Amino acid sequence: SYLAHLGVLILMFVAGMEVDLEAMLKAGRPAVLAGVIGVIAPILLGGLQGWLSGFDLAHSAFIGLTLAATSVSISAQTLMELQVLRTRVGMGLLGAAVVDDVLVVLLLSVFMGVAAGSSSLLSVLWVLARMVVFLFLAIWLGRLVLPRLGALVERLPISEGVMALALAVTFLYAWAAEALGGMAAITGAFIAGLIFGRTPLREEIEHGMHTLAYAWLVPVFFVSIGLETNARALGVSGIPFALIMVVVAVLSKVIGCGLGARLGGFTNGEALRLGVGMSSRGEVGLIVATVGMSSGLIDDLVFASVVIMVLVTTLLTPIMLRALYPRPAGGPQPRPAAEIDQ
Repeated sequence: SYLAHLGVLILMFVAGMEVDLEAMLKAGRPAVLAGVIGVIAPILLGGLQGWLSGFDLAHSAFIGLTLAATSVSISAQTLMELQVLRTRVGMGLLGAAVVDDVLVVLLLSVFMGVAAGSSSLLSVLWVLARMVVFLFLAIWLGRLVLPRLGALVERLPISEGVMALALAVTFLYAWAAEALGGMAAITGAFIAGLIFGRTPLREEIEHGMHTLAYAWLVPVFFVSIGLETNARALGVSGIPFALIMVVVAVLSKVIGCGLGARLGGFTNGEALRLGVGMSSRGEVGLIVATVGMSSGLIDDLVFASVVIMVLVTTLLTPIMLRALYPRPAGGPQPRPAAEIDQ
């Protein structure tokens, strides 16, 4: 259990390091709109499914939040194989994924902070104020101190000193996010990765963290997901709930992200492709579900359904993307990314 929690923190640190803010800015308005509406739509439709299934408002909203997180690594790989990653759709996909990740992490922290306190307006405002202050101080101090501290540690005759610093800061930020900011610990780890990803130490830390994460801690996390998944909770009556969740997960991203991209200036075909590319879910969705499970915000049925949804969308998205790109590589090419409307 403890190793699984460490795996979650390291995974979120790596996710923060991989956030490419420049790609988001380069993608422009379509990516931002696709990312924002692509988070709102799953929360609304997933929440509606939960509410119609008999869950109260808070639990229904959290079900929606578990559907909001996306994972575009498989979609990006598919677009790369199709030689269309550097097009408007490809760059928009990468930019929208950045917006999606940041929004989901922040919304999770807000949700957990509000859920942990009372429902009075003053309590909610206090929770939000703590979060804003923490985020400001964490980012400001990080950008001010960490590059200098990293350069100092790099000059010291210490084996793996930079990696030790990155781990220490990750755990410190995770603790501070929960204890001082009233946020989820994974938010602190995500911010630490976001800051280190903008320093000259990025490549060294990324290599070390990837080795630590994917060779040891992250497999433990996924094993724990399997152990916590109670397949019996589905039963015969729970299978329709899981299947509906899969449909809602795909449609909400296709509609939400597609609408955002269309409003941002994409053609109907481009918007559809971006929406389909954003429909794949992954580790962030599982992390959100794990947090909800440990907090009592979702039950065994919902957790098992989320796991099934992640598996199905991961398998289905590349197939749908390839179906939307029937042209051979030597045929007419999609519009280049340079033509994105800013």
